[in-house]
Amino acid sequence: MISKHPELAYRIEPLGKQHDRAGFSCGNPTLDAYLHERARQDMERNLAAVFILTSDGKNIAGFYTLSAHSIQAAALPEGLAKKLPRLPLPVTLLGRMAVSQALQGQRLGEFLLMHALERAWLGSQQVASWAVVVDAKEGAREFYLKHEFIPFPSYPDRLFIPMKTIEKLFTS
Repeated sequence: MISKHPELAYRIEPLGKQHDRAGFSCGNPTLDAYLHERARQDMERNLAAVFILTSDGKNIAGFYTLSAHSIQAAALPEGLAKKLPRLPLPVTLLGRMAVSQALQGQRLGEFLLMHALERAWLGSQQVASWAVVVDAKEGAREFYLKHEFIPFPSYPDRLFIPMKTIEKLFTS
Protein backbone atom coordinates (compact mmCIF):
# COMPACT_ATOMS: atom_id res chain seq x y z
CA MET A 1 0.00 0.00 0.00
CA ILE A 2 1.35 3.43 -0.88
CA SER A 3 0.77 6.58 1.09
CA LYS A 4 -1.97 9.10 0.33
CA HIS A 5 0.77 11.05 -1.43
CA PRO A 6 2.03 8.91 -4.34
CA GLU A 7 4.54 11.60 -5.27
CA LEU A 8 6.51 10.58 -2.17
CA ALA A 9 7.04 7.01 -3.41
CA TYR A 10 7.03 7.48 -7.19
CA ARG A 11 8.48 9.71 -9.84
CA ILE A 12 7.51 10.33 -13.45
CA GLU A 13 10.15 10.30 -16.17
CA PRO A 14 10.37 9.84 -19.93
CA LEU A 15 10.31 6.22 -21.07
CA GLY A 16 13.86 4.94 -21.54
CA LYS A 17 15.69 1.76 -22.49
CA GLN A 18 16.25 0.95 -18.80
CA HIS A 19 12.51 0.59 -18.12
CA ASP A 20 11.02 -2.92 -18.03
CA ARG A 21 8.18 -2.55 -20.54
CA ALA A 22 7.60 -6.32 -20.78
CA GLY A 23 6.91 -6.53 -17.04
CA PHE A 24 4.02 -4.07 -17.19
CA SER A 25 0.39 -5.23 -17.24
CA CYS A 26 -2.65 -3.05 -16.63
CA GLY A 27 -5.21 -5.68 -17.59
CA ASN A 28 -6.09 -4.01 -20.90
CA PRO A 29 -4.41 -5.97 -23.74
CA THR A 30 -4.45 -2.96 -26.09
CA LEU A 31 -2.70 -0.65 -23.61
CA ASP A 32 -0.25 -3.39 -22.59
CA ALA A 33 0.62 -4.13 -26.24
CA TYR A 34 1.13 -0.43 -26.92
CA LEU A 35 3.68 -0.07 -24.11
CA HIS A 36 5.42 -3.37 -24.93
CA GLU A 37 5.58 -2.97 -28.72
CA ARG A 38 5.07 0.61 -29.93
CA ALA A 39 5.77 3.19 -27.24
CA ARG A 40 9.54 3.47 -27.87
CA GLN A 41 9.00 3.68 -31.63
CA ASP A 42 6.41 6.43 -31.19
CA MET A 43 8.91 8.37 -29.07
CA GLU A 44 11.74 7.91 -31.57
CA ARG A 45 9.49 9.09 -34.41
CA ASN A 46 8.21 12.08 -32.37
CA LEU A 47 4.65 10.77 -32.59
CA ALA A 48 4.08 10.67 -28.83
CA ALA A 49 5.90 11.63 -25.66
CA VAL A 50 5.70 8.68 -23.27
CA PHE A 51 6.09 9.21 -19.54
CA ILE A 52 6.29 6.41 -17.02
CA LEU A 53 5.59 6.20 -13.31
CA THR A 54 8.31 4.35 -11.40
CA SER A 55 9.53 3.92 -7.86
CA ASP A 56 12.91 2.41 -8.73
CA GLY A 57 13.84 3.67 -12.20
CA LYS A 58 13.26 0.25 -13.78
CA ASN A 59 9.79 -1.13 -13.05
CA ILE A 60 6.81 0.67 -14.60
CA ALA A 61 3.88 1.37 -12.28
CA GLY A 62 1.97 3.36 -14.91
CA PHE A 63 2.34 5.52 -17.99
CA TYR A 64 0.73 8.18 -20.14
CA THR A 65 1.32 9.65 -23.58
CA LEU A 66 0.94 13.19 -24.90
CA SER A 67 0.82 14.29 -28.54
CA ALA A 68 -0.06 17.37 -30.56
CA HIS A 69 -3.52 17.15 -32.08
CA SER A 70 -6.27 19.36 -33.47
CA ILE A 71 -10.04 19.44 -33.33
CA GLN A 72 -12.78 21.36 -35.12
CA ALA A 73 -14.61 23.93 -33.01
CA ALA A 74 -17.89 22.72 -34.55
CA ALA A 75 -17.44 19.40 -32.67
CA LEU A 76 -17.56 21.18 -29.31
CA PRO A 77 -20.69 22.04 -27.32
CA GLU A 78 -22.55 24.84 -29.09
CA GLY A 79 -21.89 27.53 -26.47
CA LEU A 80 -18.12 27.06 -26.79
CA ALA A 81 -18.09 26.52 -30.55
CA LYS A 82 -19.68 29.95 -31.18
CA LYS A 83 -16.82 31.71 -29.38
CA LEU A 84 -14.02 30.02 -31.32
CA PRO A 85 -12.67 30.39 -34.86
CA ARG A 86 -13.72 27.86 -37.49
CA LEU A 87 -10.09 26.86 -38.01
CA PRO A 88 -8.69 23.66 -36.53
CA LEU A 89 -7.94 24.26 -32.85
CA PRO A 90 -4.59 23.09 -31.47
CA VAL A 91 -5.01 20.69 -28.55
CA THR A 92 -2.92 18.19 -26.61
CA LEU A 93 -3.99 14.57 -26.91
CA LEU A 94 -3.73 12.42 -23.81
CA GLY A 95 -3.52 9.34 -26.00
CA ARG A 96 -3.02 6.56 -23.49
CA MET A 97 -2.87 6.26 -19.74
CA ALA A 98 -2.69 3.15 -17.57
CA VAL A 99 -1.72 1.93 -14.11
CA SER A 100 -0.26 -1.49 -13.37
CA GLN A 101 -2.98 -3.95 -12.44
CA ALA A 102 -1.25 -4.71 -9.14
CA LEU A 103 -1.40 -1.02 -8.13
CA GLN A 104 -4.88 -0.05 -9.29
CA GLY A 105 -7.17 1.56 -6.72
CA GLN A 106 -4.38 3.51 -5.04
CA ARG A 107 -5.04 6.87 -6.77
CA LEU A 108 -2.05 6.52 -9.07
CA GLY A 109 -4.30 7.17 -12.08
CA GLU A 110 -5.26 10.51 -10.60
CA PHE A 111 -1.60 11.25 -9.90
CA LEU A 112 -0.72 10.44 -13.54
CA LEU A 113 -3.60 12.54 -14.85
CA MET A 114 -2.65 15.59 -12.79
CA HIS A 115 0.96 15.26 -13.91
CA ALA A 116 -0.13 14.99 -17.57
CA LEU A 117 -2.43 18.01 -17.26
CA GLU A 118 0.27 20.11 -15.62
CA ARG A 119 2.80 19.10 -18.29
CA ALA A 120 0.29 19.96 -21.04
CA TRP A 121 -0.52 23.31 -19.43
CA LEU A 122 3.16 24.21 -19.02
CA GLY A 123 3.78 23.21 -22.64
CA SER A 124 0.87 25.36 -23.81
CA GLN A 125 2.75 28.38 -22.56
CA GLN A 126 5.39 27.68 -25.22
CA VAL A 127 3.31 26.04 -27.98
CA ALA A 128 -0.37 26.96 -28.12
CA SER A 129 -2.88 24.33 -27.06
CA TRP A 130 -6.52 25.17 -26.36
CA ALA A 131 -7.39 22.00 -24.39
CA VAL A 132 -6.43 18.46 -23.49
CA VAL A 133 -8.48 15.83 -25.33
CA VAL A 134 -8.86 12.17 -24.38
CA ASP A 135 -10.68 9.22 -25.91
CA ALA A 136 -11.83 7.39 -22.79
CA LYS A 137 -11.24 3.67 -22.84
CA GLU A 138 -13.96 1.32 -21.61
CA GLY A 139 -14.78 2.08 -17.99
CA ALA A 140 -12.70 5.29 -17.82
CA ARG A 141 -15.30 7.89 -18.89
CA GLU A 142 -16.53 8.51 -15.32
CA PHE A 143 -12.95 9.02 -14.14
CA TYR A 144 -12.48 11.88 -16.61
CA LEU A 145 -15.89 13.40 -15.92
CA LYS A 146 -14.99 13.48 -12.21
CA HIS A 147 -11.92 15.56 -13.16
CA GLU A 148 -13.88 18.27 -15.02
CA PHE A 149 -13.55 16.86 -18.54
CA ILE A 150 -16.47 17.68 -20.85
CA PRO A 151 -17.81 15.19 -23.41
CA PHE A 152 -18.02 16.08 -27.09
CA PRO A 153 -21.75 16.15 -27.99
CA SER A 154 -21.44 13.70 -30.89
CA TYR A 155 -18.78 11.45 -29.31
CA PRO A 156 -19.55 10.87 -25.62
CA ASP A 157 -16.33 8.88 -25.02
CA ARG A 158 -14.21 11.73 -26.42
CA LEU A 159 -13.74 14.35 -23.73
CA PHE A 160 -11.82 17.59 -23.30
CA ILE A 161 -10.75 19.99 -20.60
CA PRO A 162 -9.89 23.57 -21.64
CA MET A 163 -6.44 24.91 -20.75
CA LYS A 164 -8.16 27.74 -18.86
CA THR A 165 -9.66 25.12 -16.52
CA ILE A 166 -6.32 23.32 -16.17
CA GLU A 167 -4.57 26.61 -15.42
CA LYS A 168 -6.90 27.16 -12.45
CA LEU A 169 -5.89 23.76 -11.04
CA PHE A 170 -2.26 24.84 -10.83
CA THR A 171 -2.45 28.56 -10.10
CA SER A 172 -5.14 28.89 -7.45
